Amino acid sequence: MPVEHYENFPVASLLLPARLREPVEAIYAFARSADDVADEGDAPGIARLARLQDYRIALEACARGVAVRDAELAPLFERLGRAIRAHGLPLQPFRHLLDAFAQDVGKTRYRDFDELLDYCRRSANPVGRLMLCLYGAATPDNLRRADAICTSLQLINFWQDVAIDWDKQRIYLPLDDLARHGVDEALLERARSGALGAEDAARWRSLMAFEVQRARGMMGDGAPLALALPGRLGWELRLVVLGGLRILERLEQADYDVFRRRPTLAAGDWLRLGWRALNYGKSA
Repeated sequence: MPVEHYENFPVASLLLPARLREPVEAIYAFARSADDVADEGDAPGIARLARLQDYRIALEACARGVAVRDAELAPLFERLGRAIRAHGLPLQPFRHLLDAFAQDVGKTRYRDFDELLDYCRRSANPVGRLMLCLYGAATPDNLRRADAICTSLQLINFWQDVAIDWDKQRIYLPLDDLARHGVDEALLERARSGALGAEDAARWRSLMAFEVQRARGMMGDGAPLALALPGRLGWELRLVVLGGLRILERLEQADYDVFRRRPTLAAGDWLRLGWRALNYGKSA
């Protein structure tokens, strides 16, 4: 499906079995649309929250096969409802996503890592859990590893998007981590304007090196899932894991300067990732 946003990771790629592409695209369209309600445009917060409540009502209706009365939302939720009913998907992951998007409307700071993890539990982990449900592989061990992968991917997206989020007056880096490394909001503003001194730059690198290693360790905890899942889904997941790890490498290569250039996957990275996927388990 065409995706006009800046996320890096593949969705409903050709590696997925054909029977799963339609429900995966339906899930992604729901998540992307609801996320845009929370993040895009200039509507006031109260209007965004009201619209997300419309999404909640439509979700409960479509799962029961009841027609969604909102003409704008009806096509989106008719498609999603078919996927939910055909594959017996649980509703709680969808509810968690909507809770996380609503939280984004008003919450712009995270006190500590536990608070950020709670957000990731609702904003990222539901996607992995729904994928495992689609594949009939939602065992406790698989769910735990999928949570680790999804949370790590969310953290990686936060670390590469510090400048983008700062422009929106958001900080996803835990505030206690900033304080521990001597980083404050004034430093972030100096970094955004290109006026970072040597001492400040060293503090920033120390903070980001810590956060990168934290995300890498979490990805390592979940990575065995890509070998446990059979067939195309396993290969898809290998590329997702390796793509996230490659972004971390890019962050390190840029000396953690995410303000002048956002680390992304370049065309040449895909050959590298393909080779690494073939050797997954030895190098991942």
